[in-house]
Amino acid sequence: MQIRAGFEITYDCPQPTPMLLLLSVRPERMPDVIGAHEIRFAPATGATHYRDAFGNTCTRILAPAGRTTMRAEFLVRDPGTPDAVVPEARQIPVQDLPDEVLIYLLGSRYCDTDRLSDMAWSLFGGTPEGWARVQAICDYVHARISFGYEHADATRTAFGGHAERRGVCRDFAHLAVTLCRCMNIPARYCTGYLGDIGVPPVASPMDFSAWFEVYLGGHWHTFDARHNTPRIGRILMARGRDATDVAITTTFGPCTLSGFRVITEEVAPQPAPAWQPLPPDDGPAAVPDRPGGAGLVAGPLSGDRGRPLG
Repeated sequence: MQIRAGFEITYDCPQPTPMLLLLSVRPERMPDVIGAHEIRFAPATGATHYRDAFGNTCTRILAPAGRTTMRAEFLVRDPGTPDAVVPEARQIPVQDLPDEVLIYLLGSRYCDTDRLSDMAWSLFGGTPEGWARVQAICDYVHARISFGYEHADATRTAFGGHAERRGVCRDFAHLAVTLCRCMNIPARYCTGYLGDIGVPPVASPMDFSAWFEVYLGGHWHTFDARHNTPRIGRILMARGRDATDVAITTTFGPCTLSGFRVITEEVAPQPAPAWQPLPPDDGPAAVPDRPGGAGLVAGPLSGDRGRPLG
């Protein structure tokens, strides 16, 4: 099948503002992209790219004073198969884990393992190791947290999400990742596109999504504590320790988010779409009355240095 995906994000900056963007599809999914995959800027803005320590494609720009819109739209081939379920995947003892996997056992900015370790062992210490234990964690997180865009909080950690029992998909992923790490299961945070493909559509604005991966049986496997069921059509953008590593934008100066739109939908097979010019500027685009679920979106941004979005 083919999936149409893309975004349009607009900032208003009172002065030239450096920005770091993680808005590209992960390199391993690029062979599935039909035609060009390019972030366009209006006004035209010079951009440079690099690969970070987690293998994500990062884009650097200096947004000029005034309004800057970043936009992309592309098609992706997808096999249409749901997330794999591998109940026989076993947990690997810590001493036998590959060196590069060990970092995903450690606490991080939003995954405060030190505050949840005792609780994790009391809840899941008696569950079978491996796939069944991760699924038990997903079941717990899915039932524990109530989803709502109005519940987003850019500073909420896994401990806070557990205590408050509410959040967006970022909070589901952070809590599940943290509980897995507490149980010595390597887990990493993922962000990308996930449309309502193969499930009843939800009457809400499309958004980026967050899920997580665990290392079992020598391979990484996808889990999603928010939806808690295998899904179709994930398009991975970035992986990291938590949302800090994969914020869709990080701004280094005062600016205001004035437009945010995401597209993810299945389409009939067709050629790659031709790029169209951005519409005339008729004033600020409508900003959804909720933060993006995948990362650190917290509504309009102003005055903070190094403030991440999504």
